[in-house]
Amino acid sequence: MKTLFIISFLVLCISISATTNSYAQEIPYVYDVENTGADFPAPPLPSFDQLPIVKPLTDPFAWSDGSGRDTTFESWSRRRSEIKAEFENYEIGVKPVRPDTITATYSAGLLTVNVTENGQTLTLTSNITLPEGEGPFPAIIGMNGGSGSLPSDIFTSRNVATIPFFHNQVVTYGGKSRSDAFYKLYPDLYYVGQYASWAWGISRLIDGLELVQDSLPIDLSHLAISGCSYAGKMALIGGALDERFALVIAQESGGGGAAAWRVSETLTGVESLGNTNFTWFMQSLSQFKGSAVERLPHDHHELMAMVAPRALLVLANPDMVWLADESGYVSTKAAQRVWKTFGIEDRFGYVIEGGHGHCVVSDNQRQSVETFVERFLLGDTAINTDIEIHTYPDVDYQRWTHWWGNGEPMFPSRDWLGTESVWIEAECGTVGDKWTPVKYPIGSNASVVEVIKDAEPVSSAPENAESVLEFPFTTTRDTTYHFFMRLICAKAEAGEFWVNVDDGDYQKVTGLTTSGLQWKKLLHKELTPGDHVLKVAYSQRGAKIDKFCISSLKSTPAAEAGEIAVNICEPQYVSSEIIRKNGFSLDQNYPNPYNGTTMISFEVPTVSYVSLKVFDMQGAEVAELAGRDYVTGKHVVEFNSGNLPKGMYFFTMKAGGISLSRKMVVSGK
Repeated sequence: MKTLFIISFLVLCISISATTNSYAQEIPYVYDVENTGADFPAPPLPSFDQLPIVKPLTDPFAWSDGSGRDTTFESWSRRRSEIKAEFENYEIGVKPVRPDTITATYSAGLLTVNVTENGQTLTLTSNITLPEGEGPFPAIIGMNGGSGSLPSDIFTSRNVATIPFFHNQVVTYGGKSRSDAFYKLYPDLYYVGQYASWAWGISRLIDGLELVQDSLPIDLSHLAISGCSYAGKMALIGGALDERFALVIAQESGGGGAAAWRVSETLTGVESLGNTNFTWFMQSLSQFKGSAVERLPHDHHELMAMVAPRALLVLANPDMVWLADESGYVSTKAAQRVWKTFGIEDRFGYVIEGGHGHCVVSDNQRQSVETFVERFLLGDTAINTDIEIHTYPDVDYQRWTHWWGNGEPMFPSRDWLGTESVWIEAECGTVGDKWTPVKYPIGSNASVVEVIKDAEPVSSAPENAESVLEFPFTTTRDTTYHFFMRLICAKAEAGEFWVNVDDGDYQKVTGLTTSGLQWKKLLHKELTPGDHVLKVAYSQRGAKIDKFCISSLKSTPAAEAGEIAVNICEPQYVSSEIIRKNGFSLDQNYPNPYNGTTMISFEVPTVSYVSLKVFDMQGAEVAELAGRDYVTGKHVVEFNSGNLPKGMYFFTMKAGGISLSRKMVVSGK
């Protein structure tokens, strides 16, 4: 009976495996149209202030209208069309559909494509290198070169045609002008980013190949695309938006390419959304910089996912810090979930390793390209394309996708995989005389610490305690711990600190400027189980420090304020921060001075009608922030200066027959 059960179980497993393999084989490798989802209705595309906040990576299987999620391949074309619409609406701008008037010729190795729209004509030319023989031949379209930045012999030695795409024939790299050919065809689309126009040009080149099939023997069912760096983004976007590519190879595409904007925001010195090139993207993308990236309804793991079910190979170079390849790794693992869900994970690969120059392939990368070319351009189905090489064994990529299918978009506890993290409030340690706690409503404990106004710069390692914040903490492991600090720091000179662990030598840490409150790494250090002390001293005033995280997990804390601190306290503020009368109080706004948004706190001793208004220095009302009953206790309101000119203003609270006023400074326009 036991033997019969085992045999039955094996038969069942073989049957399931065969069914899975059969299902995977039925999923197309490529399509013969640019966009299979062209006929689906557009998803909801809310304005910025109506977009929900999603801190971890967005779910690629969740419908845009919030009606649920669908992981079936049968629904993927529709879901992909939603991602496409979001990517174009919020990032690059609309990619126009194929115009009605396109002509093409091929002669003496030169492909010429003429595209006419609105009475204007754009011309694309490409010198094509064909293998010997009759063909048809698979081909690669390379950004600015026959094979992009990949070694050409990978393709020419395998009888693969090479077709260069010259993006300056569409719009000129490095600047944006209405005299560019694309904007002459579409003058109303001058707002779109260059990646939308370049992707359009790539698709028109394929249209040209289709029109000259009788004279140019290209196998249109086996097309690849590749590029590196900014052209790596171009190749990824072009390949994601045109389903006629069977293989997409994105080389060192960095921020705006394979890297996820959300993850990059947690890293230092990388191409984040706030410092990318907004000529490439729409200028309006900049509204998502800093913590506002959490309102973006998609991210770049979904840009990669748009390639599915076709083949995608991601090449990265972590030696180039700007490329944000830790973010690229997290994003790549998230995108891989789509291929795995459909049972076709062998169509997705990545090699993230250094030891080579920018846009130069390593030995492993070259081998992976050759393998993917053999499989997806030449049709060798026996070759193994399960390729996953990276240098981030300590990065917890799963935290970013843990919520998919599990409810609300929240991160799990930082230590959900068994690591150890210690959280410390900055204002609750031993605060040196040159520091002061101040109320900061959006801080972790509604407070931060900052350097007092008359404090002198500290140009060398501190010799006394007045410039130092000191925090005792305890660890339970014999391992490397990583020290992170959550702060707000707009000026480079203020983003320099002296850091000391266990009374060792002070280390100077620089480059900690931020866009809003952000986590930044200070250092890492081997620690043994037991009690320890962290000391942090300022170099120059100007930063506000909120919280610390000391963790055996290498990755930067992703949660906004982290978890409850071990040293939580009720901060003691200087008396000038709050004015009080008859139990009513009005706090100084923070930040102050400010540009954009500031927070104002007040307290009422009993249920009271509160009027809170902002005035200019001539007494003219510019905003009403409160005008209703408030229950007993503390309350916080937000004020956005909007288009107010820079200068001095005051805000007045009236409640319970008393009036309290404070001044504030708008440092913006």
